Amino acid sequence: MISVETLELKKLVFTLILFRIFISLLLLLFISVNPAYSARDTNSYDGNIYPIYAGNGSLVPPQSTLSESLKNERTSVLVFYLDDSSTSKEFAPVVSGIKLLWSSSIDLIPLSIDELDNNEEKTFRDPGYYWHGKIPQIVILDGKGNVLLDREGLVSFDDINNAITKGTGLKKPDFDLTVKSFNEYNSEPSKDGYTRPRGR
Repeated sequence: MISVETLELKKLVFTLILFRIFISLLLLLFISVNPAYSARDTNSYDGNIYPIYAGNGSLVPPQSTLSESLKNERTSVLVFYLDDSSTSKEFAPVVSGIKLLWSSSIDLIPLSIDELDNNEEKTFRDPGYYWHGKIPQIVILDGKGNVLLDREGLVSFDDINNAITKGTGLKKPDFDLTVKSFNEYNSEPSKDGYTRPRGR
C-alpha cells in the first residue's frame, strides 16, 4: 500500500514537471514570435496605407467609380498606389490632404494597382486606361474626361490644386496644407492659415 506522504510527493513532482513544461512552452512562444514592424521608408506590406500613414481610412474603398464620376460630369482625381510601396506611403498624406481641401467638390478615387483590370481593351471610362505602370501616379480629369494633370511620383499640393481648380471652376482654398509627421509612420495633413470657425 502506498502511503499518503508518497502520494503527496508524487503529486508535487508531477505538478512541478507540468509547470516546467508550461514555462518552457511559453518561453519558446516568446522566442519564436517575430515582432511586427512597419515603416514608411520600406517596401513592406503593413496593411492599407491610408489609415496607417495618412490617418484617413475613409479613402478606401473609394466612394465613387470613374464611370459614375464621368457620367455625373464631376472632376475625378485618380490616385494609383500600392500598399507595399514606400513612395505610395509617403504620398498617402497628400491624398488625404486633397480630401481635406476639396471634400465633396471632387470624386477622389484612390486605386491599388493590384485591383486594376488587366483587360487590354480599356476605354477612357476604365481607370487602368490612364495608368502608365509606375506608382504613385495621379490623374485629374474634368467632367468631360479631359486630362488636366497626369504625373508620377510625389506631386505637390499646388500642382494638384491648380488642376482641380481648372476642372471644377472653384476657387482654390485660401489656406495651405502641410503634412505633419508624428513619428516614423503616422502623418496627417494640416490646414495652415485656416481661421474660419466650424459651421460657417
